[in-house]
Amino acid sequence: MAERSWTWSFDTPPEAVWTAMADTARFNEAAGLPKHAIIETPRPDGSVEYVGRGKQGPFELVWREHPVNWVHARWFEHRRSFLKGPLSEICATFRITAEGQGSRGVYTLRAEPANIVGRLILATAFFPGTERNFGRLAREANEFAKGRIDHPFQVPPPALPEGARDRAARIAAEIEATPNGHGLAKRLADYVLEATEVDLWTVRPLALARRWNVPERHAIESCLQAVRAGLLQLRWDILCPRCRVAKSRCAGLDQLPRGAHCATCNIDYDRDFTRNVEASFAPSPTIRPIASGEYCLFGPMSTPHIKVHVTVPAGASRAIEADLPAGPYRLRTLEPGPESAIDWAGGGFPALVLDDRAIAAGPAGAPGRIDLVNRSGRERTFIVEDRRWVRDALTADRVTSMQAFRDLFSDAVLRPGDDVAIGRVALMFTDLKGSTGLYQRIGDARAFRLVREHFAFLAETVRAHDGAIVKTIGDAVMASFVRPADAVAAALAVQRQVAAFNQAHRGDSGDEDDGIVIKMGVHCGPCIAVTLNDRIDYFGGTVNMAARLQGQSRGGDVVLSEAIVADPEVQAVIATLGAAEEHARLKGYAADVAYWRLAMP
Repeated sequence: MAERSWTWSFDTPPEAVWTAMADTARFNEAAGLPKHAIIETPRPDGSVEYVGRGKQGPFELVWREHPVNWVHARWFEHRRSFLKGPLSEICATFRITAEGQGSRGVYTLRAEPANIVGRLILATAFFPGTERNFGRLAREANEFAKGRIDHPFQVPPPALPEGARDRAARIAAEIEATPNGHGLAKRLADYVLEATEVDLWTVRPLALARRWNVPERHAIESCLQAVRAGLLQLRWDILCPRCRVAKSRCAGLDQLPRGAHCATCNIDYDRDFTRNVEASFAPSPTIRPIASGEYCLFGPMSTPHIKVHVTVPAGASRAIEADLPAGPYRLRTLEPGPESAIDWAGGGFPALVLDDRAIAAGPAGAPGRIDLVNRSGRERTFIVEDRRWVRDALTADRVTSMQAFRDLFSDAVLRPGDDVAIGRVALMFTDLKGSTGLYQRIGDARAFRLVREHFAFLAETVRAHDGAIVKTIGDAVMASFVRPADAVAAALAVQRQVAAFNQAHRGDSGDEDDGIVIKMGVHCGPCIAVTLNDRIDYFGGTVNMAARLQGQSRGGDVVLSEAIVADPEVQAVIATLGAAEEHARLKGYAADVAYWRLAMP
């Protein structure tokens, strides 16, 4: 066994450096390592065997891929056992510790030759070449952590199709000429042309918004417009609820399967618009073709919600050092089996105690330490994961509740007869008070124009608050939002702007009776999404309640349900508005229903 270690000093704390150095897929691409294929074979005990196949120079390589071990912002260990090739085993370990205001990283590489060729490789260029290559990447990771470069690692420019740059420039100008450009079109086009392949396998608008420090809606709308313009492709992914990697992918909602199988986790799972159906993007092949393959199946930054991923032999225990923030966590194993959810308030983290039937939170250990206890009859990989959903996943419930999506992809619907569960959606219903009298006072033609212009006014306000108009029903509107606070903020914005709308649309008489008065109700809860009248619509008790609450509005006010008012973000929005609780017997409900009325000042 040959071994070498390299020590690097970084100018930033471990957490900042970890983001780049633990991104093993991106690191491997930048290091010039080849792509490979992974074959995942379920074993009788429910675990999975991972076998990699690739080519390095003249050598055909086949190896067993061991699950990577890691503790977030501390260390990782990646081991491969070769079945074919000049080496029999290779293991890379990286450890990072705080050092003054910065950090110190130690990278260790161990390799075992399989034959005389392997011994010759290890005795000559293998370690010196690795030191030069990985040392360069460590320096780039340091610059990235300090904010001096935009990407963690520099890679050679990609080979692009002839004319791709000119086409991308024309497309960027086309995108920018629409309301959805937001000054981001050229930046998006440059990203598609120049980013690493790892970045472009799945383009996530929320990640771009965070990286570019722009509003999320602007990044999402730019990507949606880029699909229509031919820069990007839109895909619908069903993410595995355990590893949160897309294991089923289709081009349209009408092709969306009801569930999928994750070979990595060896589980079947259902789709859920709110949790695991993601709208993602990829470059158009005419601009930037992306070849298939893996740079690294496992890796800390490939599944950043997993904070601890450590293998423990059967009947053994292992104590690891880990600093995790207080919050909700899920305790499980990589292999299919039991899991346990905890809400940890801080202090000593509970031990993970596993037997053949369950995994449980055991006694709290010393601060900064986690005990892993494997009482089962086989080797297991313990996992501690942040239970909060991946922040960069643009879930289907969110994108289908955006006005830009409904405008640009009105043909994106579920197949006939299909329905999808949505865990929570906020719905706003509006209607015009006294619309019959309005038609009589100002005449049918002018009233019709006023109603149409009021629809545009509502749509503009709803869009500005990350919502979408689902449908109009006579003079009424149904709008959807992912966040209840956005729905309430939109409703308040409408009522605050009605006077200005009326002033701008008042007739020559200047009669205030010519204006509109809007009734509004807001509610949130679960529902189902279906296709109705060639568009995505919502059905269920949540829809009925929202419509009934609008009926309780007197006009010029906003009526909110108990579920809406209970939302902490909504409470912050209405804190100074003096909501008044009322009760009424609503049609279709056996008992009185409580609601809150916001009277506009």
